[in-house]
Amino acid sequence: MRKERLIGWTALVATIVGGVFMLWREDSGRALLRRAEQAAPVHDRQLHTCSMHPQVVQVGPGQCPICGMDLTPLPTDLQPQDGVGATGIRVSQGFTQNFGVRTAEAVRGHIGTVIRTVGFLDHNEERVVSVSSKFPGWIERAHVNTIGEQVTAGDVLFEVYSPEVVTAQHEYLSAMGYVERLRASGAQDDALRRANSLLRAAGDRLRYWDLTAGQIARLRSGTGPVRRMEVYAPASGHLIEKADDSLEGMHTTPGMSVLKIADHSTLWARVEFYEHSVKELRPGLRAEITLDAYPGQTWRGEVLFFQPAMNPQSRTLTGFVEVDNPRGLLRPKMYADVRIPLPGVPDAVIVPAESVLRTGDRSVVVIASDDGRFVPREINAGIESAGKVQVLKGVEPGEQVVTSSQFLFDSESNLRTAMTQLLGTGTDSDSPETR
Repeated sequence: MRKERLIGWTALVATIVGGVFMLWREDSGRALLRRAEQAAPVHDRQLHTCSMHPQVVQVGPGQCPICGMDLTPLPTDLQPQDGVGATGIRVSQGFTQNFGVRTAEAVRGHIGTVIRTVGFLDHNEERVVSVSSKFPGWIERAHVNTIGEQVTAGDVLFEVYSPEVVTAQHEYLSAMGYVERLRASGAQDDALRRANSLLRAAGDRLRYWDLTAGQIARLRSGTGPVRRMEVYAPASGHLIEKADDSLEGMHTTPGMSVLKIADHSTLWARVEFYEHSVKELRPGLRAEITLDAYPGQTWRGEVLFFQPAMNPQSRTLTGFVEVDNPRGLLRPKMYADVRIPLPGVPDAVIVPAESVLRTGDRSVVVIASDDGRFVPREINAGIESAGKVQVLKGVEPGEQVVTSSQFLFDSESNLRTAMTQLLGTGTDSDSPETR
């Protein structure tokens, strides 16, 4: 038993020692290879890669560590060269023709921007009228009782019986009769003046309860007090709210809102603006509104005001756009697409939007020089609108930017950079070049 344990421990120790020796040899070999590569001239460093795994690149022939295939030399134009600069890459004319490489000139001019968002139509709150009761009573007859009905200013809405209004009518008639009797009897001026004062006070009380001049004139005609007082529509519009399902028989109290009428000749669009657009917004901006119900038609509006605080759930700011609705085609609660053109930038460097490669936090364009070089260049992009991008820094007017297949130049440039760094040529990693 002891002999078997001794043999096992001996084998384990031998295995560990052998592994350490192999690792030391491998590390030593790699160090020698790196020193040899660094000592060799650039033009002697023939790079090889795997056709199945192009990420495998090494100096000299060998086998792919992934699949075991023999490595093949990289094309000559992908080999590092002496005197590599930082002015881009150069490809053959056939390459640009085969891949349909197109360019466009960076120009200086005006670039506008448009805020695109959504909203829904709603009542114009400045044209919503509440019909309220200023005296207690009971509605005995309703002439309008359905939400959505259209009324005209002066139409009878409902008739109310109010004991207090009936009493006030009697007081008015009594005061009027008293004045007439004093006049007929030739009373003194002071007595007649006091009687007229009482008559005016009784009439003011009726007017303060919103009795119309016609209703008071009817009392003067001698027909007697009216049991049910008519309530008229103060404005034209649609009935949008009522106090109960059925108005007839309902008891009203002073200050109670019985009906609400909204004028829909103009509507408000409640529009949600995202936080990044807030700095561009202000009252008075013009808006263009389109709806799915009326394709091809556009309504013009004006931004009125904004709510004072952002919505913490949606991170949006609510604004209100007034829209004219003379034909009544627009209806509240319709969803709308809203465009708000902004003044933009009058003197900006502009490139086509398709020329900009966006990689995370970076924006890159590929500059085509006159001598056939293509230079990937990082830019600071500004506003984007109508297929154009403002360049704040990185491109000058007159330079040619690649608008198609530019990702090929950028990826090839990055590959050359990686190989140059691997071989220690000491060139700029952001802008490699080959001959």
